[in-house]
Amino acid sequence: MLHRGQESTGGTDGGELTVPMAWLYAEYIADELLRTGDLMPPTSFEFRAGRDALALTIFLSDTDGELSGIRVVTQLDTWLSLTAYDQPWQDWVRERMDRLGAEASARGIPSPDLDLASEAWRWLEETELLAPDLDAVPGGGAAGEDDGPKVWTPAWQLGLPLGHLAIHLF
Repeated sequence: MLHRGQESTGGTDGGELTVPMAWLYAEYIADELLRTGDLMPPTSFEFRAGRDALALTIFLSDTDGELSGIRVVTQLDTWLSLTAYDQPWQDWVRERMDRLGAEASARGIPSPDLDLASEAWRWLEETELLAPDLDAVPGGGAAGEDDGPKVWTPAWQLGLPLGHLAIHLF
């Protein structure tokens, strides 16, 4: 039987290998939602930002530890509400990550799922992507700019609406 976030297999040194099943499953669902939406090439940084933001939403919303047993269709409304424009998604992510980190520390057991989620969150916060300036005045771009002015935007701010749109298109 699989348990949240791990599958153990006997190693040659008597230790166990812990596989981050919950994170990998969340990432798989996010990847499939974005590919189905066909919003951008899967090799782009924008796709990665959308996949990571959506995977974090999926992983962190699994409060019952049943991620591998969920049916995607039953969770779509939850994911839509968490990724909606008017929601403080980044604050929710920070709070959930802190809580899960504290729980893992209290148990004294490493959590490869949380490690991968933390890595994705770090990338989303620290990476900036050049994106259209949605706050720019229409027609205010420089001559010859086809797409209008662009600004450096944290990856999560670009990935979150892409993930939200992918859920809508599913």
